[in-house]
Amino acid sequence: MQTLPAHTLDLLNRWQHGFPLLPAPFAAIASAAGLSEAQVLDTYRHAACSGALSRIGGVWAAGAGGAALLCALAVPADRLLAVAAQVDALHGVNHNYEREHHRNLWFVITGRDRPALHRQLDQLEIDTGLSALRLPMVRVYRIDLGFDLRGAAAENRPAAPCASTRPTMTPAVAPADAALAARVEDGLPLEPAPFAQWARQLGSTEAAVLARLRGWLAQGSLRRFGVIVRHHELGYDQNAMTVFDVPDAEVDACGALLAQQPGVTLCYQRARAAGWPYNLYCMVHGRQAEAVRTLVAAAQQASGLGHYPHAVLFSRRRFKQQGASYFRAAHRQASPALEDAHDSA
Repeated sequence: MQTLPAHTLDLLNRWQHGFPLLPAPFAAIASAAGLSEAQVLDTYRHAACSGALSRIGGVWAAGAGGAALLCALAVPADRLLAVAAQVDALHGVNHNYEREHHRNLWFVITGRDRPALHRQLDQLEIDTGLSALRLPMVRVYRIDLGFDLRGAAAENRPAAPCASTRPTMTPAVAPADAALAARVEDGLPLEPAPFAQWARQLGSTEAAVLARLRGWLAQGSLRRFGVIVRHHELGYDQNAMTVFDVPDAEVDACGALLAQQPGVTLCYQRARAAGWPYNLYCMVHGRQAEAVRTLVAAAQQASGLGHYPHAVLFSRRRFKQQGASYFRAAHRQASPALEDAHDSA
């Protein structure tokens, strides 16, 4: 766990949301923080080198750039490391964790479309002799990994309106914008005029780049654009995925309440699967397991979920964690942008 200087913590904390989409964003941050632009840039560069900062970039909404599945395997203990390595090697896997459950290996895989993902999973099942749960997203109530870094738990910011009042899928990124979307995944260059640099690389204008980013945020294709931290490296290495079996007629109301509870950073509905009855999920991250358990129990009661079947799956080991990659594979270019690491589970 890193101990950060106060000004570094402030710069990481404050700009996870509301990052200035301006020609000179770091100058705007410097003005707000009472620092120089050079100090702000040096702080972010140091945080990136130390592992605290993943990147300054975007988090896509479901459906903005392809398909994703949450998957799980029940792996014998003596094969866990080998199978985890096979999962890590799959194209599009961005999260891979051991969790406390009979189904002990959980991973997220992304790709251009659902059939392509299923083909990879079919081959994985052949190669490992294990059957994979395949759990597509149905509806999002909250995805906000903008952590308040000053507490014992990853307290969240006020939630946006829940997905029960929105379309399930957000507008997809147009093919003509895929190269810019790839840079959003890679992260901003830590330079005084980063959007102008993107514009030069794309043969566009700075104004057009900024307008497109603002448009993606306004329409919901981007859930946020800002500082993305490495939560494990900052001490938030206790996380629990809690799953509930809720009647389908009640899941929206329960999900809307659950998404508003302190500490809940992710909340969504997924399809059930054979042998897996759960359809409502939430994530809580913290520095201590007991603090996470307390938040989970409080959220469960406040959301009226106390009498529904549920399971709490703490993570044991992180095999892989990096940002979802919907666009980079096809548009990877040499860039001074930061390496990717962390977004949504």
